[in-house]
Amino acid sequence: MPQQCRFDRLLGPSRDANPVSVLNQASPSTVLPDAASALRPSACPGLLRIVAARDGGICRIKLPGGELSAAQAEAIANASARHAAGVIELTNRANLQLRGVRAGHEAALVAALIDAGLGPQAASGSSGMGGTAPTDSSGEDRDRDRDAHALNAAAADDVRNVMISPTAGRDPCALFDTRPLCSALLTLLQSEARFAALSPKFALLLDGGERLARVDHPHDVWLAAAQDSAGVVRFVFGLAGCPTVDASASANTHIGSPSSGKAADLSERSNADATGALVSVLPSQVPALVRALLHTFLDLAAADATRMRHLLDTHSADALLQHAQIYVDFPLARDATLADWRRSTTADASLRLGAHAQRAADTWHAGAQPPLGRIDAAMLHGLAALAQQHGDGTLRITPWQSVLLPDVRTLSVPVVLAALNALGLACDSADAITHLIACAGSTGCAKSLADTKADALDLAKRLPAGVDVHLSGCPRSCAAAHCAPFTLLAAAPGMYDLFRRDQGPGFGQCVARQLTVEQAADTIARLVRSDT
Repeated sequence: MPQQCRFDRLLGPSRDANPVSVLNQASPSTVLPDAASALRPSACPGLLRIVAARDGGICRIKLPGGELSAAQAEAIANASARHAAGVIELTNRANLQLRGVRAGHEAALVAALIDAGLGPQAASGSSGMGGTAPTDSSGEDRDRDRDAHALNAAAADDVRNVMISPTAGRDPCALFDTRPLCSALLTLLQSEARFAALSPKFALLLDGGERLARVDHPHDVWLAAAQDSAGVVRFVFGLAGCPTVDASASANTHIGSPSSGKAADLSERSNADATGALVSVLPSQVPALVRALLHTFLDLAAADATRMRHLLDTHSADALLQHAQIYVDFPLARDATLADWRRSTTADASLRLGAHAQRAADTWHAGAQPPLGRIDAAMLHGLAALAQQHGDGTLRITPWQSVLLPDVRTLSVPVVLAALNALGLACDSADAITHLIACAGSTGCAKSLADTKADALDLAKRLPAGVDVHLSGCPRSCAAAHCAPFTLLAAAPGMYDLFRRDQGPGFGQCVARQLTVEQAADTIARLVRSDT
């Protein structure tokens, strides 16, 4: 069946409406209370919401648990080359986005991606969002059905925001395999029409206790696996932040035990306005808990409150727990013994690079970082081939804008690492490019004051080893949800203000202004030397 016909099946028989403009509308919901009846619009790209940028349209593909099959990778590579500029970005939420989508190619691109199984439930004709595919009715009813189904599909795509570790189910240090829970939460998010009112930025973190875990990235709801004193795994949860990390990382820290050390500096800052750990629940209770918290948010949040932190400005955490209690039959009263709870396992982002042993004998995951989180169609084809030849036929996109090949046999590890390097990816943290983050820059974004991508490549040649730097073309900080040790904020083409992370808000303390890339590298080097 031609691609346009498949896309028409999603939108309905009529071709009079522009499919992209239809999908850019907010999705209505008939079950919201007055406090949340206004939808929460966003300019965030999605698979069904292609957003214009300076270099063309942006189409974001949300990956369940960051997982991508080799066949899907091939489909994305082909679609990117055929309908866009061939530029594929790995995002800081373990998703992919295609840049440079060509005008007039939007419908064909979306159809190709949906055919590859990359769309939301509603887009594939399931009962996601409580709707069904448009019927063969005619006239206004047919158009209304078409628009409603398209909007429901876009809303189902928006809410697919659950982050897990890229090594979930394979990490030897993990307390719990979060993959089945992640799948259950994604189904929940897409199965209740009311959740269409959530912002596309509203996100959940499900932490199984892995060493390779992004625990410095604030989420609206976070859940972290922990063992109680009897050795039973429960999930501790909090709101508008991330799991607090114990700097001593004692492997024996239990729920209810006092922390044996200070929390990590970054985690404390990330949690400065968050609730901390509130309650612990059994793994089987996690979906019901999340459902209760989402309904509580929608019940109580004002129309302009899009994130959990906004709701906490007007309601205490205890008030939210009390309200959520009406939706579940297990206790949600704050547990005072969790006041000093800390995540017990050390999170080590360097495990995303190189080869590391998995839980199963004779299996490894091999990881590599593309320069500044960008790959092209040829690189994605190469990654898909490696996954088929030496892995389990899948890739894992990570929230560090890198990629993992799981289940590589011991004998194949050297071959895989060499192949990743040959594709242009870095496998060693000694490579400076693995420590740099940069936004799209002025070539792709009208708001950016500098070509951050080109400047970052220049900076990588000058930086001392092991220094993490974030380049942002404007104050929005699209490329990084966490606070980097050093941030270069564009002031003009080729000129940056240098910020150093401290206890303050935003990027930290401004230590120098109007620096060239060379001057910035020299200043950062001096600051690093003074620290050591």
